[in-house]
Amino acid sequence: MPDVAEVITRTHREEWARIVAGLARKLGDLDIAEDMAAEAFAEAATRWPVEGVPPRPGAWLTTTARRKAIDRLRREAHRHQKHLDAQLVNAASDPEPVGAVGDDRLRLLFTCCHPALSQDAQVALTLRAVGGLTVAEIAQAFLVQETTMGQRISRAKAKIRAAHIPFRVPAAADLPARIDGVLAVLYLIFNEGYFASGDSTDPIRRELTSEAIRLTRLARELLPDDTEVAGLLALMLLTEARTPARLSVEGRLVRLDEQNRDTWDQSLITEGLSICQAAFDTHTAEGRSAGRYLLIAAINAVHVRARRAECTDWSEIADLYSRLEIIDPGPIVALNKAIAIAERDTPEAGLLLVDRLESALAGHHAFHVARAELLRAAGRVSEALDAYDRAIPLAANTAEVAHLRTRRAQLTHPPHRLRAGESKEQRR
Repeated sequence: MPDVAEVITRTHREEWARIVAGLARKLGDLDIAEDMAAEAFAEAATRWPVEGVPPRPGAWLTTTARRKAIDRLRREAHRHQKHLDAQLVNAASDPEPVGAVGDDRLRLLFTCCHPALSQDAQVALTLRAVGGLTVAEIAQAFLVQETTMGQRISRAKAKIRAAHIPFRVPAAADLPARIDGVLAVLYLIFNEGYFASGDSTDPIRRELTSEAIRLTRLARELLPDDTEVAGLLALMLLTEARTPARLSVEGRLVRLDEQNRDTWDQSLITEGLSICQAAFDTHTAEGRSAGRYLLIAAINAVHVRARRAECTDWSEIADLYSRLEIIDPGPIVALNKAIAIAERDTPEAGLLLVDRLESALAGHHAFHVARAELLRAAGRVSEALDAYDRAIPLAANTAEVAHLRTRRAQLTHPPHRLRAGESKEQRR
């Protein structure tokens, strides 16, 4: 007998966005769509422990959410349009196949990334509606209070409703104005799956990484000549390929230089490298500079091309970060560049650069992880212990917390010189 609570949790992660997207398309109201999806899951939590889990949980939830939407709209049918909406939903009452998502989530993605919304609102709304993240998880990603994030998402929904923004994939002429926001959101959804935050007991959420890849493939079909779309897809494929090696049997994060590279998914690597190279060839032929996602993909390509960690071309990685810093300046890029320089030169050289970033990154766990690993490699054990102590409370991923505690515990034994470590971004 399956654990019902576990089944509901898993189904929520796998089906939430599909159910919300389908209802939103039919109703034209994201708030009602989310409310009805939530009510369907609440009913499942009450009925499934008694009646058993249905053979197709997603289809059961879809049908239940649609019926609840019909009931709600009928109660409000004193307005003619509401009555028509109820008829529209009722006309398609047969459950949709669980796997046949069509373009509903892509439509919802482009709706949430409408240029009428600020980019912060676009990202937050899409992470909630398409990514299925909780408001608390999104607030943590934005480093704001949960109530603040809830208000931001509510205002974005209200703006969509008031402006009558349609739930559809925009016309070809409108795509360029939307794609930057869409790519930013897809990258965040992928990252949340690849390195889950919040209270999740799963340090890796493959349903999010898989969905982000699926939607990015669809975006590439819409914009086949856009090298940033290609770059993002290549980046996702190259990072997803390393997933089988990222966790130990005890559930600890495995550092990139310690991973068993034989377990990496070679088919994803081959596809990712091919897409990355073709996009770079396009830029070279047209005399243009590569964009952000393509450069990050190129950094990952250097990692996966190295058959052993010691064969990694850190000079090339440092150069790529220098190019990225020009078009996407910021402390995280500077941090990763400093780590690459430490690997290329010495831990001390990297520390000089990392310490300059303290005012900007004092509250970011990756800064303290980088310092801990570089101080460790430099033989400055007591300082490294302090840096681990600052990093561990800030880390939000269960596997990384376990990894950092293990790394810190190793320093209580007679110290020995180790290779410099890596931040979350560099691991990707």
